Amino acid sequence: MSYISITNVGNRHSDAIRGLNFYREEFKYMKVRLDEVASKNTSFEARQGLEHFQNQFDIQEKNIHDLKHKVDEHIQSMGHDAQSHQGRVDQEHKETERALMDEYAQLEKVINEVRHEFNNFLSKWM
Repeated sequence: MSYISITNVGNRHSDAIRGLNFYREEFKYMKVRLDEVASKNTSFEARQGLEHFQNQFDIQEKNIHDLKHKVDEHIQSMGHDAQSHQGRVDQEHKETERALMDEYAQLEKVINEVRHEFNNFLSKWM
């Protein structure tokens, strides 16, 4: 096995956790806006959009939760590995970190698409 310093791995974890927490809070705000639209619009078209965004928010909140859980598990795994190897971790943690950050970037892209689409919806119905 190849070991590397733990400082070389995991520096981006805290940024990802902060980003995921930010998006989770942003969805709370968007749900409030969604409720405002629901209270003012009862047309079939508006209701379709409301349902679509409610579903998207639920899906993306679940994705945020799942990714945050994976990152937290990876942090714990690295901590245990570092304790066992005097502050060094197996090289595979670097590869796992890269995969998690790729997953974070993809989720961020989807969230931004949903946010943009939602803003367009708001401009039509508010």
